[in-house]
Amino acid sequence: MNFAIRPAAITDVRSLFDVRCSVRENHQSVKELEDLGVTPTSVSAMIQGGQYVAHVATVEGEIVGFAMAKVAEGYVFACFVRPEFEGRGIGGHLMLQIEIDLKNSGLTSAWLSTGPGEDLRAVGFYLHLGWKRNGYLDDGQIRFERFFREFSS
Repeated sequence: MNFAIRPAAITDVRSLFDVRCSVRENHQSVKELEDLGVTPTSVSAMIQGGQYVAHVATVEGEIVGFAMAKVAEGYVFACFVRPEFEGRGIGGHLMLQIEIDLKNSGLTSAWLSTGPGEDLRAVGFYLHLGWKRNGYLDDGQIRFERFFREFSS
């Protein structure tokens, strides 16, 4: 299966929500996201504002995954792939592109968090990609960090 990674565009926002709401683990509905302030308007502003990096993965023109990070904080806050496309390297390629973008912006490290359950697939995924555990957030989520000297772009 071939897939392509490209920068996200405002025209992709609806598809980003479709992907985000399709996941099995860490699932959130459109309403739950809205309650957190994550709306099509806010995501559009993130994509066009220049303070965030965002990429989508496509298969035959359909968006099947995406990743986003806030550059100033080096915070990767989203990496999601439709369940039927999991396990095919898409998430790893999305994360690599985000890491390259953050490194190229002058950062030396990045961080992210995922749910508190050790049995979550995301924990193994981030460890496999070379991210290191770095404690817990106040809400119990596992915090990961990635130092960019560990890979070359």
